[in-house]
Amino acid sequence: MDRAALHALGRALGDQEANFVVRVPGVDVGWIGAALDSGASAVIVPSLAGMVDAEIAVRAARYPPVGERSWGPFPAMWGGTFPDPERANQSVQCVIMVETVGALAELPAIATLPGVDALFIGPFDLALGLGRTVTDLLDDGSPGNPIDAIVVAAREAGIMVGAFAGNADNVKRLRERGVHCLAITTDLAIVEDGSRAALEADRSVLGTTPRP
Repeated sequence: MDRAALHALGRALGDQEANFVVRVPGVDVGWIGAALDSGASAVIVPSLAGMVDAEIAVRAARYPPVGERSWGPFPAMWGGTFPDPERANQSVQCVIMVETVGALAELPAIATLPGVDALFIGPFDLALGLGRTVTDLLDDGSPGNPIDAIVVAAREAGIMVGAFAGNADNVKRLRERGVHCLAITTDLAIVEDGSRAALEADRSVLGTTPRP
């Protein structure tokens, strides 16, 4: 979505009892600020190469003196409220995705970095970076395996750990590994699954054969 959509969502969710969480496109100071300025309570930052990127993300999510975020909130423009910089620094959450070999290698330092509020596992990109399948990664129970390492690092740092599952089977695998904050699927996947189910139901009624 673009920034206009961020503002529309912030306005729509501003008076609701819901967490407005935005996954920004990457380690981008402008996008992190834009998401928070629209009223998001948290940003999920993907594609970190390592500790340096984590430090950039954390600074972008907080106002001085603890960060470098610039002032420019929008909620007041549509009748909403916005906390002062000190309270905003305390309430905002910066969630770091662990989905690269570099982030995995610097995991303990990233997990304990002040301002990192949660780790979020990206199993698809992480498996790709490690040269493995997602199933192999999620089923790996060997000592020091990547998933357990992330969960343990979060637990020892006293922060939350979440993950993108993608499907119901992966939800089960991740829950068994101690990950309970899960993005199960995406809106596009839901539309695709619903469309596929409708077409299959139609074919069963008409007795037609699906096209190859």
